[in-house]
Amino acid sequence: MDRYEGRCWLDWWANSSTLLGSAAVDVVITASDAGWDARARLVSDDDDERDGFAFLCDLDPVFTLRFEDGSTIPVMVQVGSNDRITLAQYAGPAHRSIDHQIVV
Repeated sequence: MDRYEGRCWLDWWANSSTLLGSAAVDVVITASDAGWDARARLVSDDDDERDGFAFLCDLDPVFTLRFEDGSTIPVMVQVGSNDRITLAQYAGPAHRSIDHQIVV
């Protein structure tokens, strides 16, 4: 398969049992010399959902890309201009600590 287009979800897990957020995306994945290239676009136009997604990206850009058949792959998410999302396969450690403080 040289190309995949479809609906997927970017899931953000706090730990192995706590899913903090999930965003529906339309994804295009193509084969490349380096393995694959993936681009996505958020399905929702809801500002609160977009803000929540942006917050999770800022907190930690590692998400789980979940396909319609339930298969998953860990990815790094990079949000660019015009809400274009670039995905890259994440090959780092499965468990990472995140140090984030909310200043009020």
